Amino acid sequence: MRREVPCTVGVLADAHDFAAMRDYRSFAFDDHPAYLRHVEDLLGSFAKDRLHTTVVLFDPEEYARYCTDEGIDPDSPLSRSRYTATAAARGGALVYTGQPIDDLLSRLIDDTVRRATWEYAATVLAGTGPCADCGQDIGKASFDRAAHLVTRLLEAAGPGGHHLVCSVTAPEEQLFVTLAADHDPAGPAARLDPVAYAEFITVLAVAVALDRPAGVVLRTRTPGAPDRLYGWTVRRSSFVPLSEAGVFSAYCTDARTGEPVPPEPGTEYHAGFPVPTDDPDPHH
Repeated sequence: MRREVPCTVGVLADAHDFAAMRDYRSFAFDDHPAYLRHVEDLLGSFAKDRLHTTVVLFDPEEYARYCTDEGIDPDSPLSRSRYTATAAARGGALVYTGQPIDDLLSRLIDDTVRRATWEYAATVLAGTGPCADCGQDIGKASFDRAAHLVTRLLEAAGPGGHHLVCSVTAPEEQLFVTLAADHDPAGPAARLDPVAYAEFITVLAVAVALDRPAGVVLRTRTPGAPDRLYGWTVRRSSFVPLSEAGVFSAYCTDARTGEPVPPEPGTEYHAGFPVPTDDPDPHH
């Protein structure tokens, strides 16, 4: 029966979170690299026994709030296991397949950031309320408009493997989101992951709803040719093409630090192409 019981492991991904847990006497580790080696050994032992194992990030601040809300002692292995199970049930857990611990943590962190970005953007949209002129829900209308813009962009981009990046300066956060789309010339439309698509549209909708500064970059790959990069700003719920120089500057500048980034070899920078829309957004 032990081999039929799934396992969930909570992991402290960075040294700061690890240090916070050292305040609890029942937490037995005092060295983060050694702790991660123990985690990797534990995961390996589960895999050797062919146990289904998932891994979730352990957040000390959230854990402390959880223990307060549940009225349980935070300085207890039982409490940590209860929190780990709860965190995994909310989503964000990854299946362990034998990957190195560094790769696993990188994926866990990326997924957690994506989920937090999506939740924040959805909260912003939910708080926009109705339009003062027509009474329509601005959040829903902006989501629909963002979906329309992306559909038209991919239609104009044509066949190829496409990778979209959107950055939005939201009221309290700088939001980043990506979307991959494969457009087969023989197919009717680009193939998209539905969850990634919903995340991308939700973030873009924040820029549409609030008319916040935002940009979109499209990378297109076709066999036997250099990658091609195009870019747009988002203005009054429309995509406004950047010049070739603007695309180069946008892609060769670190969005978080403002520092220059070397251009990628085998990549061509192009001005954004026009993205036609059916009609203007009535809320702008």
